[in-house]
Amino acid sequence: MGKALDGVRILDFTHVQSGPTCTQLLAWFGADVIKVERPGEGDITRSQLRDVPNADSLYFTMLNSNKRSITLNTKNAAGKFVLEELIKICDVMVENFAPGALDRMGFPWETIHKINPKIIVASVKGFGPGPFEDCKVYENVAQCTGGSASTTGFRDGLPLVTGAQIGDSGTGLHLALGIVTALYQRTKTGKGQKVLCAMQDSVLNLCRVKMRDQQRLAHGPLVEYSQHGEDVPFGDAVPRAGNDSGGGQPGRILKCKGWETDPNAYIYFITQAQVWKQVCEVIGRPEWVEHPDYAKLAGRLPRLNEIFGEIEKWTMTKTKFEAMEILNKFDIPCGPILSMKEIAEDQSLYATGTLVEVEHPVRGTYITVGNPIKLSDNDVPVERSPLLGEHTDEILKGLLKFDQATIDVIKASGATG
Repeated sequence: MGKALDGVRILDFTHVQSGPTCTQLLAWFGADVIKVERPGEGDITRSQLRDVPNADSLYFTMLNSNKRSITLNTKNAAGKFVLEELIKICDVMVENFAPGALDRMGFPWETIHKINPKIIVASVKGFGPGPFEDCKVYENVAQCTGGSASTTGFRDGLPLVTGAQIGDSGTGLHLALGIVTALYQRTKTGKGQKVLCAMQDSVLNLCRVKMRDQQRLAHGPLVEYSQHGEDVPFGDAVPRAGNDSGGGQPGRILKCKGWETDPNAYIYFITQAQVWKQVCEVIGRPEWVEHPDYAKLAGRLPRLNEIFGEIEKWTMTKTKFEAMEILNKFDIPCGPILSMKEIAEDQSLYATGTLVEVEHPVRGTYITVGNPIKLSDNDVPVERSPLLGEHTDEILKGLLKFDQATIDVIKASGATG
């Protein structure tokens, strides 16, 4: 087995979450990722939400596996020189600075492209070109401006952001795809290019089913939404739909045994049309199979509250795992609501590398996520995140081939902290 991106070198100018998500994924595919950090400080997440004194936070360690760290003051003349040398030998530069930051550093696209015509410069921004392109964006802002928040939650409540980091990590995943696509195109053209991923665009891409529903609204009510069955009129925009399924098959989260004391004793249950007969038999309502009010989906839609009420009477007699075991025998789509504690204790996820225990020299053992994309010919074990500037000498001497005298001059100038 090998490394899918063996030989690809990434100059990582990213921080916080969106950019590091991208570059960590590339590192998990075998790319050599060189994380450039400010001397003395580094990525701000090293100290954010710190749970172990004087140790890098989990926020940082879980987003920067398999990377090398070099400290570099790019406002310093010697630091700029080192950066230029790194640009010459790297295939990709990834950055998620505020708009215009690279230009202010003296490294606009034109300069970088002149230094290395084959390099790919990949950027995360909050918005694409338009009225908001100079605005600063964080996770929840992206969820709100990308359409997610307005369509999440219950219709009589506030818009909600989701716990899934679709703005930051979602954009990082999109950017990684853009980078490998540009690398592939370069094998044919020999030229580098710019890759841009806007957080608003990425969130919208993940919310495409809601854009689908926005267009359907012009032709009538959204019949699979609960409010249609409750005779609540639709407005001119896609409403919040609670836990209704987005795929057109009615689905809801239902209580299971123990819900009174366990906030996660619930199961997601979908009444898929193909298994309606099985649903009726499992919950003890076989008469519904042929009943004219329930036999067809169109007849069931106005009665979803009653139907799910009956299903919930059954699920409340079972734990979420017992219910799942029974329902899966009949191919009835369902899924238990798993807490982070339950996921962290699921040994099958460690067996597949989805979760990994890593040893860190300061904080000790911690759990991190592993590569969610499994290739049959990519053998890259998850490694710990680097200490601040841990690989500075290694990169200056081993990668850039600077002699010791040059390294001493660079260090004396304060370029590396």
